[in-house]
Amino acid sequence: MIHRTLYSHILDDLDRFPAVALLGPRQVGKTTLALQVARERGALYLDLESEQDRAKMTQPELYLSSHLDKLVIIDEVHRQPGLFPVLRSLIDRARREGRKSGYYLLLGSASLDLLKQSGETLAGRIAYLELPPFTVSEAGSDLSDELWIRGGFPESLLAENSRDSFRWRQNFIRTYLERDIPQFGPRIAAETLRRFWTMLAWNQGGLLNLSQFARNLGADVKTVGNYIDLLVDLLLVRRLMPWHTNAGKRLVRSPKVYVRDSGIVHALLSIADQEALLAHPVIGNSWECFVIENILNSAPDGVQGFFYRTGGGAEIDLLLSWPGGDLWALEIKRSLSPKLERGFHASCADIGPARKYVVYPGKERYPIAQDIEAVPLEEMIRKLGNG
Repeated sequence: MIHRTLYSHILDDLDRFPAVALLGPRQVGKTTLALQVARERGALYLDLESEQDRAKMTQPELYLSSHLDKLVIIDEVHRQPGLFPVLRSLIDRARREGRKSGYYLLLGSASLDLLKQSGETLAGRIAYLELPPFTVSEAGSDLSDELWIRGGFPESLLAENSRDSFRWRQNFIRTYLERDIPQFGPRIAAETLRRFWTMLAWNQGGLLNLSQFARNLGADVKTVGNYIDLLVDLLLVRRLMPWHTNAGKRLVRSPKVYVRDSGIVHALLSIADQEALLAHPVIGNSWECFVIENILNSAPDGVQGFFYRTGGGAEIDLLLSWPGGDLWALEIKRSLSPKLERGFHASCADIGPARKYVVYPGKERYPIAQDIEAVPLEEMIRKLGNG
């Protein structure tokens, strides 16, 4: 079993907050992690996809009030949207009796409704944690290439062979389109959403152009915007926002958009294995977005990610903004002998980052220029942990 770095954060937040919401896409490992917590804390586990457990929760206040002495884990909590006011009442009652934290661990395939409702009813009582697919630091260097090709969903990464991994991802996409996504938003034709998801994969890491997507899809711009919002809410797609600064330059203001899991990108584009990926034009953008996603998923709390691009084409692939105001500029190169372009130097001159790195797929760390280092991805993640 691969250790998940989020596990200790869950335990810490359960010691500090009455409720913790663990959010993430389906099949990412939320239930496995929650059952590990249940064994350690002696918790009660309820799965609202189970008819038996749903029957227990017909009158949730009556049932849960008899279990205020222990942690209760509620899986697929979005299936019972009226539950949050009940939880607030029970938390406040237990607080008055002297217990301050660790009542509920709520699992959900994140949706806007879930976040909005819990935020309104459990404000000040709940902490949110996001469980992403496996990162390089969790899977380890021996699996880093497979992690990029297969993606970080456990069943895909740990499949016995490439064929089984690819079939799992194809079935995952089909299940999401036909069964899961309709639970969270307005009903969308599965084939239409598949076409849109595939367009995003082809555009991996490109600027978001809603008008172009709308023309290609035969839909209006508002509808396409709603599709993007839904996939972002479900943690399947990320919008990377542009960094704005008073540098006296005309800056790109459209976000970049990409499918967050590289394995899903490859499945959407029918890339079954490494040989097919090496011959595919998406390879560079796929690796760049894989690196960005790993870094953002591994960054400490409060660190935000942006990109920087001027109208003249000068660009920084990833700009990390630290809570204290420092900026780290990261250029991402899929080359064992990376070379920096003039645009990176010009961009750094515009914004003055405190640190500059080139993230590349090699194994050694070495200086490229006086104040710029080439750093392997795993080393970059360790640097983030050290600040």
